[in-house]
Formats: sequence, structure tokens, C-alpha cells
Amino acid sequence: MATPIVMPRLGDFMTEGVVTWNKSSGDAVTRGEPLAAIESEKLTYDLEAAEDGILHTVADSGATVPVDQVLGYFLAEGEEPPAAEKPAERRAAARSERSSRSAPSRRAAGSGGPPVRSTPGARKVATSLGIDIAEVPTSGARITEADVRAYAESQTASQLPPGVPTPSSSVEMTGMRKGIADHMRSSIANTAQLSFFLEVDVTDVQQMRRVASKDSDTTITLAHAIIKACAAAISRVPAINSILSEGTVHQFDEVNVGFAAALDEGLIVPVIGGVEQKSISEVAAEMDDLTTKAKEGTLLPDAVLGGTFTISVLGIVDGFTPILNAGQSAILGVGRSVQKPVVRRNEVVVREMLTLSLTVDHQTIDGAVAAAFVRRLQQAIERPAPLFK
Repeated sequence: MATPIVMPRLGDFMTEGVVTWNKSSGDAVTRGEPLAAIESEKLTYDLEAAEDGILHTVADSGATVPVDQVLGYFLAEGEEPPAAEKPAERRAAARSERSSRSAPSRRAAGSGGPPVRSTPGARKVATSLGIDIAEVPTSGARITEADVRAYAESQTASQLPPGVPTPSSSVEMTGMRKGIADHMRSSIANTAQLSFFLEVDVTDVQQMRRVASKDSDTTITLAHAIIKACAAAISRVPAINSILSEGTVHQFDEVNVGFAAALDEGLIVPVIGGVEQKSISEVAAEMDDLTTKAKEGTLLPDAVLGGTFTISVLGIVDGFTPILNAGQSAILGVGRSVQKPVVRRNEVVVREMLTLSLTVDHQTIDGAVAAAFVRRLQQAIERPAPLFK
């Protein structure tokens, strides 16, 4: 019996992916053999054969396919593919689609007259720009490449507010950037986000992490210490470590901290699982390993799943308002640390201070709960000895 191969979900918010086959339809494959590269908005993943068999592809190489949709099948020797996906039917549909795209004649938009021919260059440019060449007006006998480009520029201009200058470039959002935009817009639309700010003294924790780094194979940073401090604070205010899903609030004992890792094309949020059970050296080593893999594009799908709380570190600004990861109840923003004059025991002294910003979903987290968490977090950071045990 034919076994379907489906588009895997490579992240909590993945909706579609691009498949690039390593094998051809009709090839014999063995279990564990790489079949295809799957590219999502944030990851590239090698899809391996789940069993031995004859590969029958349904999706074309380079096609964008929704999650859980069939990419192909594993067939037994001599077995026919499912009737709805026979190659002859797919080839006929593909020929029909190619024919409609490559027809040499098009009617000028709004002309109501006889068909107007188009040049090969015009059709190629129209295809690359996603323009229906039938909509391109022309005053000549044929639609030219210049006609298509002029039409594209007019369409771009019509999308802009009146009075703005001609853009130096116009780039459609795709891939990771589009995925981030969609997720952020969805987060704002589906949550009641409220933020809290607090300045904390990191003088002592900075000193302790420098000492600890000397005895560790990995340099311990302030970010590592704050992740451990978050786990300590969550143990006292566990409501923060929760997820809202379909009207139900799920609270967790295990603290899985996602951290925002910046990439050239956007950002990705790898997850360190079970932070409450790990030493600060283990957290540091795992965070560094995940960050390296994220930048190299070698993260496995599981590495971005399962987060219950997120931290975002921007060491350039004093403070900012982080946006929730969809479903999660809280995210912590970490600004830069700077030396400031502060009053301690009625004396003005210079201390290293840091601004923390906590955003919560007010649907699940009340202001008093958020304030209690921030206070516990401050205590964990300013009395840091337990973080380094």
C-alpha cells in the first residue's frame, strides 16, 4: 500500500515549505536516505526516507507546499500511485498551465480590440514580476519589455501614499522576513500585551560571571545569568511559564527558554529546554551551540520547538518593548548595562545598571503577577550566588 510523504512542520508557526528533491520519481530508496531538502521561513531540513520503497513524487521540485500536504509516496515494486496523483494527469495539468502562461498573444488591457502580441522578453519580465501580461497596456503592435516595466512601476507607485518620492528600491517581503511579519502581526492581534520596566543592579552578577568563566570551558555572559535568573523567578511565580491555546491556559513546571538569535535575514528563536535543572555552564554551552547552528543554518526542527518563555537581548538600547511569541504568556527584553550613579545606604556610588522590560499577555497574566515576577527576577539577579551553583 502506498505510504504518503507529507510536508513536515518545522516550527510552531510554519504553514508551508519549499521542497527540493534529491531523488527522482521512480528511484528506489532505502530507509534513512536523504530524499529532499525542505526549506521553511527559518530552517532548512533534510527529509529522510521513512521506509524502503520506490519514490513517487507529487510535488514538483522547488514547489511551495502547505504543511501536512502530500509531497509524494513510497510504493512497493510494481505498485501504482493513488489514482488522483497519476503522473499522466499531473503532466496534462502542467502542460495546460504552461500553455496558458506562454501564449504569444494577449489582449491589451481595457482595449476591447483584437489580441496584441507580446515579445518573449516582455513575457519573461512579466512572469518574473508576477504580472498578468494581459493587463499591460501598449500603444504599439506588440507589448514590449519596456511596457511591462513601466506598468510595474505604475503599480508600485499606486500602492504608495500620495506625495512620497519615488522609492530607490521596492522589495516584496518573502521567506523569513514575511514569516516574522506575519507572526508579529498575529501576536499583536490575538493578545492583550502589557509591558513592565525595571532597572536592576548587575554589578555583582557581572563580577561573578567573570570569575565563573575562568573555571568554565565556555565564557559565561550576562545573558546566560539572566536566563538562569528567569528560571529561578519562574519557580516562585509559575503563572508566567504558561501558554494560552484555544481558550485554555496550560502551565508548566519545566522552563523551556527561547532566545532570539539575530540572522542577516531576520531572527530565529532556538529553545533551551529544562533550564531549571541545568547549571549556568550547561546553559552557556547549549546557548552558544544553538546560536552557532542558527547562523550556519544547521538547526534541527526540534531546536525551535517547545518554548514556554522567551528572552530577547538587545545590548545597544537602554530599553524596548518586546512582542510576545504567539501562545506564550511572557517575554523578557534585556537592554544594555551602563554605569550610573545610584544611592546605596544614603551614599551616591557608581553601579552597573540594566533595564529589563517584561511583556505579558494580560488575558492570562494580571499586573500584580507580572510585577511579582519582575521583583523576584530582580532579587535573583542582584543576589546572584545561587545562579552559579
